[in-house]
Amino acid sequence: MNQDAMPLLGTDHVEFYVGNAKQSAHYYQTAFGYKLVAYRGLETGDKELCTYVLEQGKIRLLLTSALVPDHPVAEHVKKHGDGVKTLALWVDDAENAYKVALERGAKSAFEPKTLSDEDGEVKLAGIYTYGETVHTFVERKNYKGAFMPGYMAKESPMKIQPVGLKYIDHCVGNVGWGEMNKWVEYYQKVMGFNLLITFDDNDISTEYTALMSKVVSNGNGYVKFPINEPAEGRKKSQIEEYIDFYQGGGVQHIAVATDNIIETVSQLRANGVDFLYVPDNYYDTVLDRVGKIEEDLEELKKLNILIDRDEDGYLLQIFTKPVQDRPTVFYEIIQRCGAQSFGKGNFKALFEAIEREQELRGTL
Repeated sequence: MNQDAMPLLGTDHVEFYVGNAKQSAHYYQTAFGYKLVAYRGLETGDKELCTYVLEQGKIRLLLTSALVPDHPVAEHVKKHGDGVKTLALWVDDAENAYKVALERGAKSAFEPKTLSDEDGEVKLAGIYTYGETVHTFVERKNYKGAFMPGYMAKESPMKIQPVGLKYIDHCVGNVGWGEMNKWVEYYQKVMGFNLLITFDDNDISTEYTALMSKVVSNGNGYVKFPINEPAEGRKKSQIEEYIDFYQGGGVQHIAVATDNIIETVSQLRANGVDFLYVPDNYYDTVLDRVGKIEEDLEELKKLNILIDRDEDGYLLQIFTKPVQDRPTVFYEIIQRCGAQSFGKGNFKALFEAIEREQELRGTL
């Protein structure tokens, strides 16, 4: 294991800025099985912002809306639509992580601050990354409350059925033409990440569109960030479509892990979550490519789950359609059966599935 310049314990939370946090929270509870654990808003004395904190397994999502029209959160939603503002990283020492990041060339989003209440204290500091996205360093070893000071514990009156989501496997960023290497170097230089894997347009392309991607990871492998940029193709790629509708770089998708993808996806589909469609003929030859798997192929085919293998094992994955009106953020559900990779063997099938959706949207 590499000695990290700023040791990261994992992802603390992902914060979305959304148009209507109350209704978004309802969607994530009923469709994805998250449970409501904390809240801030008018009832907690916040006159400008409202946030719902949701959890499932080790995943924590924040959904934040502005209560006043000229707030930066409202401006963010107006420009980008609902989207990820913060990828918060859990650390032992927020002040030191911030100091090291700035010394290595990061741009400050906000200086270290301490929030405290009767349950203890949380220290926070923030730096900017691609687009308007922020990494917040969160130090919470001296806190035992529901989330952090300023929030009250809150439960949903609904009975929520978790779908088996365990933790965030990776978060993917889309950046503009020619920016991928700049941001990969940023993570290497500023955060001390390693370059794990590189995909070029020979790996990820179809007849019409292409992209390039590099994956960076911290030393313990708890935090992995693939970075995508468009590549030249005959038509507009999904990355260009994202950048057009998001008005710049940002988080494209969040991959969440499950131990039983068949159960998880069956529940998600029953809850009304839309997934990309891959034609049945994908399954005709897939076992020739990936070899023996434990799961029943017919079950996987029925649910449209993709399969890939690397030298360490195999993985099962599926991608939702975008979860808001703009074709921007979506989710990947992934089950790793030894494999450490990202499903390179499925890229072509996936791209073609996305292109079918783009064609329906008139954006290909």
